[in-house]
Amino acid sequence: MTSEKVKENDLVFLILDDKRRWLVQVKGGGSFHTHRGIIEFDEIIGKSYGTVIFSKPYETQGYKFYVLKPMPSDYVLHMTRKTQIIYPEDAGMILLYSGIGPGSRVIEAGCGSGALTCILGNYVRPSGHIYSYDIREKSIKNARKNIERAKLENIVSIEYGNIITDNLNLKDIDSVVLDLAEPWLAIEKAMSYLKLSGTMVSFSPTIEQVKKTTFAMKENNFIEISTYELIKRKIQVKKNATRPESRMVGHSGYISFGRKIDDLKNPYRERKPTREEFFDLKDMPLRS
Repeated sequence: MTSEKVKENDLVFLILDDKRRWLVQVKGGGSFHTHRGIIEFDEIIGKSYGTVIFSKPYETQGYKFYVLKPMPSDYVLHMTRKTQIIYPEDAGMILLYSGIGPGSRVIEAGCGSGALTCILGNYVRPSGHIYSYDIREKSIKNARKNIERAKLENIVSIEYGNIITDNLNLKDIDSVVLDLAEPWLAIEKAMSYLKLSGTMVSFSPTIEQVKKTTFAMKENNFIEISTYELIKRKIQVKKNATRPESRMVGHSGYISFGRKIDDLKNPYRERKPTREEFFDLKDMPLRS
C-alpha cells in the first residue's frame, strides 16, 4: 500500500517538539508562521504524510517539522475552540459505550467548538449522520468552521436548536449525546427521538448534574445506567528516570450512559397476593 499524499486544503498535524504542535489546513500559495521560521504550504502539498519539512529562511531558521495525518484525538486537543474541551479518553469511552459507529445516526446537543462532533463524524462514516445543535451563535459559527476544515460537511449538520424546548423532527436515532448545563431537562424529549435499545450519553463536569440526570433517566425507564470518570496519567520515559509526569488533568468530567427500552410489567413475578400473607413464627427455633 502506497503512502497517502497531502492534498490542497487537507488538514495536517505539524510537530516541532513535545509542546509545540499545530493542526493546520494547507492551501496553495499559503504559509504558516512560527517563532521557529516559516512553513511554505506548497512544499507540503504533494508530499506523503509522515515526512519532514524545514522552516524558512534556511540560513537563520531551518528547524525540522514533522508532517503527520491528524488523528481524531488531534482534532480534540488542537482545533480552534472557545468552550470546555472533551478529552480524547472521554471521547473514546463515549464511542465504545454508546455503540456509535459506521452508519449511526446521532443527535448531539451542545456542539461547543465541534471537537467531539468531528470525532463522532469520523466514526459514523460513510452512511451515518451527526445532527448537532447549539443555542449559542458563536459556538455554531466556530463549530461549522472546524467541521469544514475536517471535511465533514456531508456527514455533520450543525443547526441552531434547543433539545429541551424545540421539536427536532427526528426519529429512530441510535444515540443522543448531551453536553448541556441542565441535561436532566432534555432526557424525556431525547427519549422520544431514540430507537429502542438506543443509547443516551451525558457529559457533565459536576456530580450534582450527574445525580439529576441519573434520576431523570430512571424516571423515563432507561436501564443500564452507569456513570464513569476517567483519569489518564502520561508516563515520562527516560533511561534512568521513568516515572509519571508531574502534571496531569485531575478531572475532565463525568460520563453517564443509559439504554432505552419498551418496559412492561411482569405479569408473573409482579403479581400481588390475593390475600394478605402472614408468617407465624410461633414455636420456630430462633437464634439468640
